[in-house]
Amino acid sequence: MNAAQGPTRQIGSRTVGAGHPAFITGEIGINHNGDIENATKLIKIAAEAGCDAVKFQKRTPEICTPRDQWDVMRDTPWGRMPYIEYRHKVEFGEDGYAEIAKTCAEHGIEWFASPWDEPSVDFLEKFDVPAHKVASASLTDDGLLKKLAGTGKTIILSTGMSTMEQIEHAVETVGTQNLILAHATSTYPAQAEELNLRMINTLAAKYPEVPIGYSGHETGLQTSLAAVVLGASFLERHITLDRAMWGSDQAASVEPGGLERLVRDIRVVEAALGDGVKKVYDSELGPMKKLRRFQGEQQS
Repeated sequence: MNAAQGPTRQIGSRTVGAGHPAFITGEIGINHNGDIENATKLIKIAAEAGCDAVKFQKRTPEICTPRDQWDVMRDTPWGRMPYIEYRHKVEFGEDGYAEIAKTCAEHGIEWFASPWDEPSVDFLEKFDVPAHKVASASLTDDGLLKKLAGTGKTIILSTGMSTMEQIEHAVETVGTQNLILAHATSTYPAQAEELNLRMINTLAAKYPEVPIGYSGHETGLQTSLAAVVLGASFLERHITLDRAMWGSDQAASVEPGGLERLVRDIRVVEAALGDGVKKVYDSELGPMKKLRRFQGEQQS
């Protein structure tokens, strides 16, 4: 790996930033559909694929669900029910997260979550998570941002559906000391022409003291590889057991086989990038002797 100097952050036992492999997170989110067995299967899949972490989403339904939506009837995997009841169905309590923490520890993988409200921050802090993720939808929630900054933990801030002015305000609110910024486009699934991966470079130039990452919601794997080539030191992709499962995020998620290929290819690409310093490798000496007419200095 390139040992270039640059900003780094810590997420558990892993270092994120310049000179280190891209930190790869499997975003489970609510793709478990409220089933702890699905969640533990996805943790094991992410660990076996070589991910550094898995991420969940934590909400207090009565806070995060608009009041006029509570009683709207929705079709769900449990049948037709009021939306607020569904929101509770896909939330794990302390027992569920204790199982998540246990499974992650057994498989040597970090875990954290996106808290969508301030009580959810307190909930996650009970588990001493190594980091907190700010979902793009929460970037303008100053109360939540201040609450997260107060934890002193690493904060990963996704920047989808946001203007540069909103990003600047959010960064000012949380500060840069513990921050990782993640470029994102908040469409599910996002189209290639709207990914704007060069924003990784834009954010890196604007915030040279902050590691820059990428949170992808597209289909396919090529663009995640491109994000790493462009310098993303943190990468997040939604993962699923099956894209055909019920749920709004499933179609923009990566299935187990794809996740294995993604992690494998990122590690190959990182090895291939090198350090940018020209050298003659020992493996080239044989071909040089055999193929080069003039040895040593360029002949005039």
